[in-house]
Amino acid sequence: MASSPPDTSKSIKLERYNSYIRRVNSTKLLNASSKILFRATLLVALILVFLFTFNYPPLGDTSHRHVHAHSHFLSSAFGAWEKQVRHSSTPRRPNGFSILVTGAAGFVGTHCSLALKKRGDGVLGLDNFNAYYDPSLKRARQAMLAKHQVFVVEGDLNDTPLLEKLFDIVAFTHILHLAAQAGVRYAMQNPQSYVSANIAGFVNLLEVAKSANPQPAIVWASSSSVYGLNTQNPFSELHRTDQPASLYAATKKAGEEIAHTYNHIYGLSLTGLRFFTVYGPWGRPDMAYFFFTKDILQGKPIHVYEAQDGKQVARDFTYIDDIVKGCLGALDTAEKSTGSGGKKRGPAQLRVYNLGNTSPVPVGNLVSILEGLLNTKAKKHVIKMPSNGDVPYTHANVTLAYRDFAYKPTTDLATGLRKFVKWYVGYYGVQTRVKKEKRLDNE
Repeated sequence: MASSPPDTSKSIKLERYNSYIRRVNSTKLLNASSKILFRATLLVALILVFLFTFNYPPLGDTSHRHVHAHSHFLSSAFGAWEKQVRHSSTPRRPNGFSILVTGAAGFVGTHCSLALKKRGDGVLGLDNFNAYYDPSLKRARQAMLAKHQVFVVEGDLNDTPLLEKLFDIVAFTHILHLAAQAGVRYAMQNPQSYVSANIAGFVNLLEVAKSANPQPAIVWASSSSVYGLNTQNPFSELHRTDQPASLYAATKKAGEEIAHTYNHIYGLSLTGLRFFTVYGPWGRPDMAYFFFTKDILQGKPIHVYEAQDGKQVARDFTYIDDIVKGCLGALDTAEKSTGSGGKKRGPAQLRVYNLGNTSPVPVGNLVSILEGLLNTKAKKHVIKMPSNGDVPYTHANVTLAYRDFAYKPTTDLATGLRKFVKWYVGYYGVQTRVKKEKRLDNE
């Protein structure tokens, strides 16, 4: 007879009971631990609050005072800035202009700002002080302008809120737009800077100007570079300008077309000035006459270009004082814009002029004049002009500028370079052989 299997039901029930008891005890232990942890955390928090309150006084009143003081400081700083803007741009002569000069810490901008201020116009400068060439030279120009009560706002043409703020504060009658990314060869290294400054920046300025009420008349710097591969001489405003030889020239040509558009649609009065190789005191270190002077004095070799056909490269060197007269003449004859609130009310003036010296000089002659002024022989290396955007020859026809505002250059290259060298040795503290020999003669 087979035996019956053992009864395991009681052991299974006992195991289930024991498992239940273990879970209950674990839950009780967890709850107890949580309560202890919570109470400990609460106690630590109370202690920290007590210590903080004991060591630091109530913040309510002082915090309010600090916020109020900070707001007052910002308000005072902005008030002082706005006062400078208004003061600088207020004319001091009857019927004087209120002029925004962009690129005011630049070479041409500084000289024009001083001339305008001297005759009693209100002048406000704008400059971004970029590092295309030594910013310390721009800062020195800024300091000189400040001594003559010309305030230069540090800012960029592409900063729309800044431009709009300036136009909110001042009802400018004119803009002398000289800010640009200059230089022909640098465009091969940093092409975007030319698009940003010469095209986008110009458009942004025109956008703000077109919406102003009243709209200002605008005189702006184009360039002789727009003539590009043109071979007709001397260069006339009627000659073709659709063959630029460099990106710089292309952006300036684009500027002339943009000017036409804003004149046509919005009634802005626009005058473009095609400068021909401007030189003189406080000039640009990237220009040949400037770095030739530096290298000759330091005994370094200089590269003198000749054209691919073997002819000498020549430039229509124009002294800064003659350029300033041209800029002021263009401003004085600029008619009012005809738009209002961004809408054209009638035909507006649109002009373009050459501003040059009308007397091209071979670069080799420039070097000879500098050698005489510095009493130092240059270490010349004559090389072929590279294909980097430079053109071999420039020559300005200024008939239109003479007809419309009596522009007539009067400074020859030898006279202008003499003034430049005098400034150069004084500004940089250079002891030239000329000075040494004069001192020995006096002794």
